[in-house]
Amino acid sequence: MTTQNPRPTAYPPGEPQSPLDMARTAFALLVTGPAPLAVDGRAFPHLPGRKIPLDELRDRLLLRRCPLETRDAAWAHLVTRSRTEGAAWTVACVGMALPALIPLGRWMADRYPGEPWDVHAEVLTGFLRGLAWVDLDRPGIMVRLRWAAFRAGHSALYEALDAPTPIAPGFRSLPPPPPWGHPDLVLARAVRWGVVTRTEADLIGTTRLDQVPITDWAATQHTTTAAAYKARSRAERRLVAFLRDEVRDADADDPVASRVQADLAPNGESATRISVAHAARSRSVTPGRASGLAATAGRVSNGALERGLSLRGGSTTSARPTPVPEARRCA
Repeated sequence: MTTQNPRPTAYPPGEPQSPLDMARTAFALLVTGPAPLAVDGRAFPHLPGRKIPLDELRDRLLLRRCPLETRDAAWAHLVTRSRTEGAAWTVACVGMALPALIPLGRWMADRYPGEPWDVHAEVLTGFLRGLAWVDLDRPGIMVRLRWAAFRAGHSALYEALDAPTPIAPGFRSLPPPPPWGHPDLVLARAVRWGVVTRTEADLIGTTRLDQVPITDWAATQHTTTAAAYKARSRAERRLVAFLRDEVRDADADDPVASRVQADLAPNGESATRISVAHAARSRSVTPGRASGLAATAGRVSNGALERGLSLRGGSTTSARPTPVPEARRCA
């Protein structure tokens, strides 16, 4: 196997180093000074018969003309001393393998979606595991150690690429300002404040929100269609006034309140349906305005709904024709 000398990585001042760069720094400390960590060259074939510092040994093992027999003998000696003595000899094994580990870590980091140093750490961890179990009686010890590092790094890379894409904190959905809820809650709030009666709220919710024809609703209530139209018109005027009053007291920075205020303009029968739907997400009415709302309701109302929805079953349409049933809306 042909490898290349590791290239130094430039880091900004004060920037921490990657695990592989820290291993290189530690290895450099072992082979510098008056007593560098060394091996006896006489124990290995084709090496000089003297003490050989480990950095020199690494350079000799990387030469193309170095026999595989010499490489395996040197690596068997290093791994054995790492298993028996640990500490400096384990760091020495990592330093000796850096010409293979650093390009491998760089290749993994270029494809890793997370922090590059995480995959560097996995490569280093895989190599250290290999030191504990690699078979020293088989040829190609360093090749098998490199494959142990590759498998560990590749497993971390595959897991990271297969994980869901993280979402930045600024791009997630947030709950709307309270009180939020279904448009029915707006009608319930209007009933609670006495703006509309329960029957009027059911009339508006059924015919406006649920899009049930008003003729069907009138039939279920045993009243005439004309009386239902008239009662709904009166109740909607009070409801719109109530919602306008709510929006005026809402937060000026609330975009939903601004939308509701724009939609509350009297522009036909669709105004109430739009207003109720949007007001379900606007600010709620404050208790201190109860008297003002009661005055508003009394000012626009001509009486309770039950006054127009007679249960006598008689006809009230002699003065005006029965309106045509409402057509269902497309949106």
